[in-house]
Amino acid sequence: MHLDSTMLSPAIAHLGKELCDLLPQQLSKVLFLNTGAESNEAAIRLAKLYTGCFEIVGLTGSWHGTTYGAASSTYASGRKGYGPTMPGALAIPAPNCYRCPIGQCKTQCNLACLDFSFDYLESVSVGSTAAVIVEPIQSAGGIIVPPEGYLKRIREWCDERSILLIFDEAQTGLGRVGANFAFEIEQVVPDILSLSKTLGAGVPLAATVTSSEIAETTRERGFSHFTSHASDPLTVEVGLAVVRTLVTDQLAARADDIGLYLMSGLKKLQQRHEAIGDVRGRGLLIGVEIVSDRETRNPDKEAMSRISNRCFKLGLNINRVGGPLSVWRIAPPLTISKSEVDQALEIMDEAFASA
Repeated sequence: MHLDSTMLSPAIAHLGKELCDLLPQQLSKVLFLNTGAESNEAAIRLAKLYTGCFEIVGLTGSWHGTTYGAASSTYASGRKGYGPTMPGALAIPAPNCYRCPIGQCKTQCNLACLDFSFDYLESVSVGSTAAVIVEPIQSAGGIIVPPEGYLKRIREWCDERSILLIFDEAQTGLGRVGANFAFEIEQVVPDILSLSKTLGAGVPLAATVTSSEIAETTRERGFSHFTSHASDPLTVEVGLAVVRTLVTDQLAARADDIGLYLMSGLKKLQQRHEAIGDVRGRGLLIGVEIVSDRETRNPDKEAMSRISNRCFKLGLNINRVGGPLSVWRIAPPLTISKSEVDQALEIMDEAFASA
């Protein structure tokens, strides 16, 4: 079950190889940890040591964890009352196409929020930016899917300034969005990738993945990130089973197929129920935004609570996220059947009609 983290069991070598076989060639070095917050802490430490800089840029609405470094770049909730965050923590607006953060776009995003963000960062940075950390799809922030080209523009901006790009795929990685990893859809490869949740299938297992160049350089500079249960044999065996199941059962393709089916059903509900303002997402990570009316798009938390409680009484539990927004996060198991999707949609339909 447990070993000193400097003693590596065979399963660690196998999982490291089989995980990296799914990734682009430049992502070839893995550190196995316990939670998403730990993997993001390791990513931040790698970025700082490799670049010699200390500023970390996050997005409003992001969720990266509640440990110190991760919490400093977490903006969805949990920021008030804890005192100063990590020095150099900066934030730019999340690319919420349904609610343009700078009030420029109503129906079509033109990436004006990103142009604003770049100008803002140039004016507030002290010139020591180490990394930008991004969820390819924000989950806790309300299932915010970046518009086409958004992540590529961030990649280009980072490259021009020798800034590292970290993708936190705790929620989106390993098949959830209809691809093995969300960054594959945008064809944007990060310098550091963090994984958790799905990788452990219920047991605490996370991973920080980076390039040989970053790994070797930071090792030479004394990189360390020790935890008591890093690389434990038991959890890594589970991770190995997860990766093999992802491949053999083609779970990413399944999530894409079932996700399109679920999205279509939700869009039909939207046509029937005025309270559904927006349906968005990819694969089996979908957000349903509940509003008082579609013209003002005002969030309606009271209605969301009432409808959610009605769903629960009818046998369907739905997660609610979005901070000040009123958003359902629909992220069922990747093994869900279409008949189960139909049952869920029927319950939602009845709940909207009766509540």
